[in-house]
Amino acid sequence: MLKILIVDDNEINREFFERVLTRAGYATCCAVDGPSGIAGAKQERPDLILMDIALGEKMDGWEATQLIKNSPETADIPVIACTAHALVRDREKSLDVGCAEHETKPIDIRRLLTKIEVCLSTKHWAPLPSSGSSGGLSRSIRSSRV
Repeated sequence: MLKILIVDDNEINREFFERVLTRAGYATCCAVDGPSGIAGAKQERPDLILMDIALGEKMDGWEATQLIKNSPETADIPVIACTAHALVRDREKSLDVGCAEHETKPIDIRRLLTKIEVCLSTKHWAPLPSSGSSGGLSRSIRSSRV
């Protein structure tokens, strides 16, 4: 069973994602902030991470994603930003720090599950030979929006 790490500081959001993902056939684990999300990625080795961006004062989701993507242990795990940050520049920042996708809240469940399936079925997160602003990640998924 594929495992998804949910990183969100809001308990209601975590429970919502857990219910949706469990019904869709995924195993889940959760983290409540950026540092615990990074630790969870290393310990749990999930197949995918759903990352909230506004995680509180310790560390935002963009910084946590950069650290996950810069670590050889976790760089291959695709990250989907799930956030209320809905501006075009927020989406671009999510992609620039290494997220494979950006989903705005309120969440469209069908669209999110499709994005998860695409991320899990492709290798768009594979490291490129040189590192750039995308954290060394391919952007091929960006041209095939759902």
